Amino acid sequence: MPSRSNSDTAQQIPIDAGPRANFTESIRIKLRVPARLRNLELLLLLLAFVIDAGAVALVQFGALGGIHTSIFYLLAALGILILVLHFVLRVVATNADPLILPIITVLNGLGIAMIYRLDLARGVDKMQGDGERQIIWTALAIVLALLVIVVIRNHRVLQRYRYVAMFSGIVLLLLPMIPHLGHTINGARLWIRIFDFTFQPGELGKIALAIFFAGYLVTARDSLSMVGTKVLGMTLPRARDLGPILVVFAASMAVLIFQKDLGTSLLYFGLFLVMIYVATGRASWIVLGLGMFAVGALVANQLLSYVNGRITGWLDAFSPEYYDKEGGSFQLVQGLFGLAHGGIIGTGLGSGRPDLTPLASSDYIISALGEELGLVGLFAILALYLLFVSRGFRIGFAGQDDFGRLLAVGLSFVIALQVFIVIGGVTRVIPLTGLTTPFLAAGGSSLVANWIIAALLLRLSDSVRSQPRAVIE
Repeated sequence: MPSRSNSDTAQQIPIDAGPRANFTESIRIKLRVPARLRNLELLLLLLAFVIDAGAVALVQFGALGGIHTSIFYLLAALGILILVLHFVLRVVATNADPLILPIITVLNGLGIAMIYRLDLARGVDKMQGDGERQIIWTALAIVLALLVIVVIRNHRVLQRYRYVAMFSGIVLLLLPMIPHLGHTINGARLWIRIFDFTFQPGELGKIALAIFFAGYLVTARDSLSMVGTKVLGMTLPRARDLGPILVVFAASMAVLIFQKDLGTSLLYFGLFLVMIYVATGRASWIVLGLGMFAVGALVANQLLSYVNGRITGWLDAFSPEYYDKEGGSFQLVQGLFGLAHGGIIGTGLGSGRPDLTPLASSDYIISALGEELGLVGLFAILALYLLFVSRGFRIGFAGQDDFGRLLAVGLSFVIALQVFIVIGGVTRVIPLTGLTTPFLAAGGSSLVANWIIAALLLRLSDSVRSQPRAVIE
């Protein structure tokens, strides 16, 4: 029987109403809660559409002095796709979290607005540049997210294919190393090229590895958490239990050495560390893992010029010798100047000079947004990321099956760590790594992967809320 403290439940049933009345009331509550969630989602989506359309309009006013309607037809098409996804959720995932879809809609739309603004700065005023490609990639990402929602009706099915996910993740990581298939951009060999089409398979690899880690840790959790040797009050794992962390460490170092990508290396290793900590509750795994990665990074700094250059650019960014050096800290310093120019409230969309920073539409889109939206705008964007990650963690902690909990936490942490690595590098908190900002930056690979992550979280949240204890919230 519903509690009297639940304001959104139906009227209380008398004690002597009988089992038929209790059953009928239970059905009414189960129908009412999902309807309320989906209605809230629809309301927030309409607000997200207004924010995104307003951002594009302000870009045009600031850069062109007027409104050009052609881009709004493309944005309307994206809006229709998102509404289709919303109505699909009403049918196949009625209890899904109502905040995830509106959050990523706002972030994706702000990214398109800024990429379009950078196109205008280059003289491309008819959506024929990166902005048009970003809209096309967004449409593809939404369709794939919709397919994930429709095809995967029960997230536990993924646990059966954990070793398939492991194999797929390894293959996706190794694809760029294949001669004539891998493609090097800005010194990093992370892409594959098929005709004129380029894609970064490692973005999908992180999803596959998250599924494998969750499935593996469910079965190996007891041996990883209960057995070990105590040293200085900390329980260290047995030597034979170190195998998984050594394999992931070796894979991360391979990405760093052969693909020259510090950010992706840190992302994969950090994902595994957090998931193994959540599964076992042992802080020794975190201490051990961070120590291993620190030693590996120090050795790489001595042996690899790429890593040494990143760290030197971080420590001596304003040194005239390194600032003027090819491949030096010019991009980092220009991004910092752009953030400083934005101040508290920014120059206004379309009124700054974010195009002065190299790769402003991809690696440095946070700097571009910070210049034109200011510190207030950046805080709002960070708040959206924080809300997204917190909803993901909430889904994980509320779940009843271990696989779903680990998978939700792992997928949410991927977004959180990627945001920290990117913004930390742009603001010079940590060395610059070259990752893309989720949902904002130009790049189809990242956009597709992150929409799939959001779709998996929606499916997981529907499973959690459909459980008896989570029907009334």
